[in-house]
Amino acid sequence: MAIRQIRIDGDPILRKKSREVNEINDRIKILLEDMVDTMYENDGVGLAAPQIGVLRQLVVIDIGDGVVKLINPKIIEKEGEVIDVEGCLSVPNRAGTVKRPERVKVKYLNEFGEEKTIEGTGLLARALCHEIDHLHGILYIDKMIEEVFPEEEEE
Repeated sequence: MAIRQIRIDGDPILRKKSREVNEINDRIKILLEDMVDTMYENDGVGLAAPQIGVLRQLVVIDIGDGVVKLINPKIIEKEGEVIDVEGCLSVPNRAGTVKRPERVKVKYLNEFGEEKTIEGTGLLARALCHEIDHLHGILYIDKMIEEVFPEEEEE
């Protein structure tokens, strides 16, 4: 497929709300594949459509267990709290701590139009929340508690 350009913080499209997908056609399926390729090319664990300039409710995530493609994802349950470090392909060279739920349950459509749910804890819960935030024009830096700077490597 194709590698798309990732939009960087400051691009106004990252602050807009994405529209629901009403029809899962070939264009949407190709877009999802492009998102997967773009995520892998940039060593990401997740990518939302606004990050490549498309205001549609599409998310791809792979935390190491294989890719999940989510269309119109909605968080339907949250539980617990965890503060951990996050980064973002749209906010390069920065990281910071963010409070997220420990467990989430998300309802979505798969690429075949079937309604599914996915439950995640730890990194998967964090990735789901982070990417769904993108669909609402929210970046992790909006929720950042404290910026984290990588330790300088000793020679």
